[in-house]
Amino acid sequence: MDKVLVTGGAGFIGSHFVKRLLRSDDVAKVTVLDALTYAGHIENLGEAFLSPKLRFVHGTILDAGLVDDLVSQHTAVVHFAAESHVDRSFSAARTFLSTNVLGTQTLADAAVKHGIQRFVHVSTDEVYGPLPVGTATEDDPLRPSVPYAASKAASDLVALSYFHTYEVPVCVTRSSNNYGPYQHPEKIIPLFVTRLLRGEPVTLHGRGQHVRNWLHVEDNCAGIELVLRGGVPGEVYNIGGGTDLTNLELTEALLRVCGADWGSVTYGPDRRANDIRYSMDWTKIADHLGYQPTRDLDDGLAETVEWYRRNPDRWAPLSRNPQAAMPAVHIAAPRSERDHVL
Repeated sequence: MDKVLVTGGAGFIGSHFVKRLLRSDDVAKVTVLDALTYAGHIENLGEAFLSPKLRFVHGTILDAGLVDDLVSQHTAVVHFAAESHVDRSFSAARTFLSTNVLGTQTLADAAVKHGIQRFVHVSTDEVYGPLPVGTATEDDPLRPSVPYAASKAASDLVALSYFHTYEVPVCVTRSSNNYGPYQHPEKIIPLFVTRLLRGEPVTLHGRGQHVRNWLHVEDNCAGIELVLRGGVPGEVYNIGGGTDLTNLELTEALLRVCGADWGSVTYGPDRRANDIRYSMDWTKIADHLGYQPTRDLDDGLAETVEWYRRNPDRWAPLSRNPQAAMPAVHIAAPRSERDHVL
């Protein structure tokens, strides 16, 4: 894994993972392939550009020619690139299915052709569907309930099929809800934080009874790296170990950290197809690979709020236009008609 291609490496989780890889002495080259859609931001990589090991390519995982060329130059692939917001999937299901399923197939085809040595496909606990009670293990059936989760479940199965059919050394990771710096403010924590920092109200859907497990992004990246280095091909690894909170409990924690009170909270109708609870068992990755989350929720939320407090230039424009992309720096002129490279 001396040369690693990271798709979606300018996104929230991907950018944290890239910085982690660059700190590894045995990694000689990291290439980020990212389409820089609204949720991807080249500035998420920030100081990573100081490393001579980093190369950035502006392009999409649906570009088979570009993907083939890049995979041929690497020994490992870590695949983060995906459309990832549940609400957006209701109105753009085709985009989600195209990117998440066909994009994964495009990467897997290139991995077959070039004999890639490691392939980590990054997924989500939402593929297991709602669990009012109980906890999902890696062997449980996939029961996604919304287009986003269905597209991720399908992409998981596509990736794993390439292990069984072509012996591509694929591992799949499924994590619970991530939080931390750099996250696009369409997700609940940065959405609530940025509104509270502006002195604006936040809206809880339903009664705030929905339960999610909150995992710091650095803990998830630590788990993904363990799978990259030591995961058994063909296996799935749940990455959890964060804190289970109802949305009501999460709101209370955010109010406290932001110095606001319940007067800032309004209530609205529940979101469409809002799964009541997700829950995963992460015993496998702990027992087999030594994974153990280390980030305390209170400290992690305080650090996250402080990042948004200190970097309003990254999110304030979205208060005027929520559909806009995060502000981006200039990208150098393309070396070819197909892609941009930094």
